[in-house]
Amino acid sequence: MSRRGRKAALPDGPHHRPAVLEPATLVVHHRDRQGATATFDFAELPVAAVMQRSLAALFAARCAPGGGWDSFQTSRGNWYSLRAFSKFLAGEQRPPDDVPDLTPAHWNAWRLSRPASVTGYRTYREVASLLRGDPRLNATTREAMAKRMRRVKTQENAYTPEEFDEVRRTARKVFRTALLRIRENTRMLIEWREGRLPPGSPEWVTGEALDTLARTGNVPLQENFPSGHSRWRPVTRVARVLGGEGAEHTWTRLYLGRGEACALAVLLVTEYGVNATTVCEMPAPRATPDSEANGTLVYRIELEKRRRGGSLHHETRNLADFGAASPGRLITEALEATAHARAFTAAAGASRDRLIVWHEHAGQHRPLGDLDGSKIGPFTLGLSTHNVSQWATRQGLPGSVMRRSRKTVNVIHRRGPAQNSQDTHDSVYVLPDPQAHQAAIPVIAAGAEAAVESARRTVFRAELVDAPRPGDEETATAGCRDYTSSPFTPGGTNCRASFLLCTACPNARVAPAHHPRLAHLHAALENLRGVLDTEVWTADWSEAHARLEDLRHRLGPAVWDAALAAATDTDREMIDQLLNGTFDL
Repeated sequence: MSRRGRKAALPDGPHHRPAVLEPATLVVHHRDRQGATATFDFAELPVAAVMQRSLAALFAARCAPGGGWDSFQTSRGNWYSLRAFSKFLAGEQRPPDDVPDLTPAHWNAWRLSRPASVTGYRTYREVASLLRGDPRLNATTREAMAKRMRRVKTQENAYTPEEFDEVRRTARKVFRTALLRIRENTRMLIEWREGRLPPGSPEWVTGEALDTLARTGNVPLQENFPSGHSRWRPVTRVARVLGGEGAEHTWTRLYLGRGEACALAVLLVTEYGVNATTVCEMPAPRATPDSEANGTLVYRIELEKRRRGGSLHHETRNLADFGAASPGRLITEALEATAHARAFTAAAGASRDRLIVWHEHAGQHRPLGDLDGSKIGPFTLGLSTHNVSQWATRQGLPGSVMRRSRKTVNVIHRRGPAQNSQDTHDSVYVLPDPQAHQAAIPVIAAGAEAAVESARRTVFRAELVDAPRPGDEETATAGCRDYTSSPFTPGGTNCRASFLLCTACPNARVAPAHHPRLAHLHAALENLRGVLDTEVWTADWSEAHARLEDLRHRLGPAVWDAALAAATDTDREMIDQLLNGTFDL
């Protein structure tokens, strides 16, 4: 309904939501809200036909709109768990024919068969959650499912500085090589389109091939080897000029390959510390309209983390490119490296917008048409984390490169949360990491030293004596046994500290004759608190007041009250001069 209260026009002809489950074939289709689709054939599971149908129905209910699975990655993960569960049931001596036939013995055996790993915990949890949706599941089996399996946490620590440098160096080398290659071929393509290359020259033929490559996704091919065939072959004259028929001579001139796209994804994680899935599905950033006028590009990147609910689901950041080492320079380079691929997919009608778009191997080309929201012709929009893991393994990089890089950036470098709450950052990322423990040692030590120093400033440290000692020099507040070795001034010189610090000096001696003067000083500081701003009183008088409070507790209320009553005019005059700064040098 429109804002004016008018009903929306209905589409021409009957319209029905596409079926999630095909009963005749037991095929489940899942289209997530990102536009990606996945197909799961339950006839492939090695269980009885009735069990296949029951599992397919439970699975389809979750894949349906409002069923709880908004991402095909979730449905794919649950499919793998169901497939493992089906293989387990097929190996039992008496496999159940349907969900109601599942017994506690079946379930307990399945539970014990799970490895003590993250994967084992996940498959156990996912299968249990799915089966609980069937009302026919008997109560005893439900009770067995209620027994919790111990969760195994992933033990992944941040990279050491040497490992992190190796990851960044490797990814930068791969991506930088691709960027320079695409940049050089783009320059030649522009020269050809502007007519600046001699017609018929090898450079001109190269420019013509690049133009075809930009428009069709491949260089000119021989007619008897169509692009959809696994044995594609460039036109002979083009192959001769380009230097060969391989990918390094043909389509990689303008497009990233899978490995190069993975390197770019790793660089984005190491630079910005965002989630791996967020990087793989990131839309192409756009420069703000007014940023190009002043010569500084400001990009607004859109980040999404589906595991965060409510208003935290989406997030935007502004990154400025004002030089080689600026935060937005990597975005500029990524947009340049993927410009031709993104232009091709946009012209072909892709329903998705992705920063990372890469060209697949020529033998995997598909007809044009946005079939599943992520693949169009020879291009794939976005990446999967599995792609990046395979690439990192081939490069010999330490495992879990995306997760560990993200943890390294947020724990060691940024030292702050990214796409998660402060509590999650502290408990999941910082506290378990050994490098964070080592980095915390000097911080904790400095804090302890500061606490000790603060305590020393607020604790009465003068010596309490029964009577003045011979040789002591009288000050405005106490007696001093050695004013040339003060802890507040360099050794060998006369003490230049305020007489208020005598109560914090181990060289000072406080006898009963000093008590009335100190009690009056305490009362005067209390009066100042009532007339001064809190910040001023805290900065100038709070430490002296705290030391006198400590002395009052040591002497006791009776002695202190008696001392305050015994204060003379001389004591009051001395304290007034002290507070007014008369004794300051």
